Amino acid sequence: MKIGIAGAGAVGGWIGVSMARAGHDISVLARGATLAALQTSPWRLSTASGVLEAKVRASQDAAILGVQDVLVITVKGPALPQLAPTLAPMIGPETIIIPAMNGVPWWFLLPGGGDLPATRLKSVDPAGVIEAAIALPSLIGCVVHASAAVTAPGVVQHKNGRKLIFGEPRGGTTPRLTKVIESFRAAGFEAEASARIQNDIWYKLWGNMTMNPISALTGATCDRILDDALVSGFVLAVMKEAAAIGARIGCEIRERGEDRNQVTRQLGAFKTSMLQDVEAGRPIELDALVAAPREIAQALSIPTPNIDALFGLSRVFGRVRGLYQA
Repeated sequence: MKIGIAGAGAVGGWIGVSMARAGHDISVLARGATLAALQTSPWRLSTASGVLEAKVRASQDAAILGVQDVLVITVKGPALPQLAPTLAPMIGPETIIIPAMNGVPWWFLLPGGGDLPATRLKSVDPAGVIEAAIALPSLIGCVVHASAAVTAPGVVQHKNGRKLIFGEPRGGTTPRLTKVIESFRAAGFEAEASARIQNDIWYKLWGNMTMNPISALTGATCDRILDDALVSGFVLAVMKEAAAIGARIGCEIRERGEDRNQVTRQLGAFKTSMLQDVEAGRPIELDALVAAPREIAQALSIPTPNIDALFGLSRVFGRVRGLYQA
């Protein structure tokens, strides 16, 4: 297949190199030093078994890359409203678009969910720009369970995890979903189908909507966050509110927060993606991780004092450092 990657960061590099080595034709929308690296050298993926390389086509102009069979979007959330309208030359009537991004995506409630009708989330798509540029019927949802980091322009290190969960926004199984899963499995990914991808998105959010902003605020790795009784208690309070929201939108959490945090503990002293963004001076993905759940809660008249506190503190932190703009 012709597969486009919009966002040549850590996840984009992991997916792009792996799919290229499986025989797919990879085109990458990139810019700056990363674009220069990909135009002159192979894309490199460092793994436990060695360094993998793949020669790909790269441009900062979507029109040069042209229509793709599959377009994987791996940019950070704050970049998408500006990027989405520029992707049109890569999207044809049959193009499958796969956003592989953190947090609650813009399309999350466009099909409706639980007690809510079809709803556009203004916290992540305030003017409807993304919705207008990327049609819901073209989408397949995706949840990434993996860790990777960019170590140099055009060079990505895969740390752990190979799991990708795919699902139709309106649920069910379709031939195109099956085709996507088979293609990713053939490239070595642990690809799974979800009967309702919103559930999987919310479950991942439930685990990382606290660790990410708290690590950004404190500069602490996740083990230190959970080692502090007061902070870990706050984490559980936020998770309880998020679980209550999920129950109202058809995304019930059937696990204790304590058990989920024990899984996080097993990952050791690691830096969250948001802490890495802060250290690199990049915008933080606060809206998709915290503002969107808060917006859903407000629509359902669910009080969220702990989520409110987390959002308020994090956005002041981001604004003071020039890393967050609503």
